[in-house]
Amino acid sequence: MLMKAEQSMVLLIDVQEKLMPAISHGEEVVDRCITLATIAGLIEVPVVATEQLPDKLGPNVEPVRELCDQILAKYHFDACPDGLVDLLPEGRQHIVVGGCETHVCMMQTALSLLDAGYKVWVVADATGSRNEFDRDVALDRLSESGARLVTLEMVAFEWMRHCRHPQFKNIQALIK
Repeated sequence: MLMKAEQSMVLLIDVQEKLMPAISHGEEVVDRCITLATIAGLIEVPVVATEQLPDKLGPNVEPVRELCDQILAKYHFDACPDGLVDLLPEGRQHIVVGGCETHVCMMQTALSLLDAGYKVWVVADATGSRNEFDRDVALDRLSESGARLVTLEMVAFEWMRHCRHPQFKNIQALIK
């Protein structure tokens, strides 16, 4: 099954300033999330983000905040009970997910979205946890539950479909 840009949206889970220093390879995860959201913006794919307890953990990192169409403050680990589904653009059934922590908030949200009938792609190189083992086990569980594991480059090229896409050179420059 191919991801289609016109049916996709990006969901970035809890890429928060105070959380990221504790995440294994946190800077890389942030960079991948920023690149994913930038590519989405170039090809008009909406970007929604969540923030877990923003009054305590602070906001998402500023570049992520700037690239988002909407941000949901949440208190559940799974963003759906806090109103995520109400923020998802109509007609966008392909949810492309990145963020933290893979084994808690990201996984629970992705599983709920699968249960709600959405098609979920998890951008493995744009996810992180404090412990890499937790991240890896969560990615296995998500895959076994029906989420598709992809990489940032897979998403970019799948959305563009061909090298004549009007944003090809801009996107290629971002991922090189």
